[in-house]
Amino acid sequence: MEKKHRFTNRLINETSPYLLQHAHNPVDWYPWGEEALNRAKKEDKPILLSIGYSSCHWCHVMEKESFENESIAKIMNERFVCIKVDREERPDLDEIYMNAVQAMTGAGGWPMTVFLTPDLVPFHAGTYLPPEDRGGLPGFLKILTVISDYYRSHRGEVQKVEAQMKNALRQITEMVPSQGALGDEILSHAFKTALSQFDPAYGGFGKAPKFPNSMTLSFLLRYWKKTGDKEALEMVEVTLEKMANGGICDQLGGGFHRYSVDERWLVPHFEKMLYDNALLSRSYFETYQVTRKDMYRRVGEEVLQYVLREMKSPEGGFYSTEDADSEGEEGRFYVWSRDQIKQVLGKEKGIPFCAYYGVTTNGNFEKGLSVLHVASTLEKVSENYGISIPELEKLLEEGRRELLAEREKRVKPDRDEKILTSWNGLMISGFVDGFKVTGNDRYLEAAKEAARFVLQKMRKEGHLLRVFREGRGHIKGYSE
Repeated sequence: MEKKHRFTNRLINETSPYLLQHAHNPVDWYPWGEEALNRAKKEDKPILLSIGYSSCHWCHVMEKESFENESIAKIMNERFVCIKVDREERPDLDEIYMNAVQAMTGAGGWPMTVFLTPDLVPFHAGTYLPPEDRGGLPGFLKILTVISDYYRSHRGEVQKVEAQMKNALRQITEMVPSQGALGDEILSHAFKTALSQFDPAYGGFGKAPKFPNSMTLSFLLRYWKKTGDKEALEMVEVTLEKMANGGICDQLGGGFHRYSVDERWLVPHFEKMLYDNALLSRSYFETYQVTRKDMYRRVGEEVLQYVLREMKSPEGGFYSTEDADSEGEEGRFYVWSRDQIKQVLGKEKGIPFCAYYGVTTNGNFEKGLSVLHVASTLEKVSENYGISIPELEKLLEEGRRELLAEREKRVKPDRDEKILTSWNGLMISGFVDGFKVTGNDRYLEAAKEAARFVLQKMRKEGHLLRVFREGRGHIKGYSE
């Protein structure tokens, strides 16, 4: 039986899964377009712009806490023109307003919450906001009232902020790229910057939260190739090895989660993005080509096998993301207790499996559950449990296969099934690299199928479209 909804807004006519998630909020959401922008000007109302994406955990939290709250929605509807944007559909808007958020707050993230004048210039901005004051963050309900009152009664101050932001955004957008080839001095400076931010203990760059930084790894490989500087290659190898052994890597199903909340790559935010996995597959394959260490080839192939299994559309294109949450809880699909593993594998296999993958009674995640990660070595587990290394490798392989089959019985995270041209381009390159390294024709065929799909379904009048969903392509791909 089809679920009946008390509220339906204009987002019901959109194709973006993220926008459709909000189509039954009590908030009178508009998609970005002339209707909303004209209303803001006609009524001289500030715009509340909310930008996010379907697999974003904190986007779901803010929806549940605030956008489904009828009292909060009433104030939003009365005092603002409310616009929802999927950042994956409109990366242009996302970039413009993220620049504004970072300029105004010194930080950024999603969901992005931006208050605009009817001329689309930001005068206040933030990211996730709780409904009431909490943990040092001001409450969304209070902010709505304060901002709308401020807009009406302090128009001169709003205009000053508007002028400052126009100037700041103009400077950002009018930056002229340097001409000519990159000189050795610039390359050396980039290398030294990466080196200064590198974490020698756990790999990666900077502190928690830690992102994969695939493009930095790609640069370092090429810098090593050009200069022979061993430190560049060492940074790549340490990072890729630590990530492959960490919880950011799905030890059962392959592929990588979005980022790690800690410096050790242990506990991730669990969403999986196509572009992350495309870029990381290339990083692992390229590092294999340099070092010939089999681990890099194996992890790269596990990424491709994950994408083929979970992210490939019947038409040949690749879907964009998998959510972090299932059954209302972040990571529920991926985490395990020690008892659950022993129940599936049996005690004899389950105990050494838990020792290798760091599954303890207390857990490393919420409620005594654990994110699987390589916590020991084959040699140590072999010695501690009296199992030969070949037998242990077989036990671990069988255990991963059995647990993956058991995991498939769980409620899966939602998948955003829009197909993005640029992300598919990255993934096509990943499959081509996989074919070059392994000679596996399946990878080459996947690349060809995706390329045919883009050329046949995502072109119109000589130019590429950005998004394909529900049988049609739309939105011009300006940067594609």
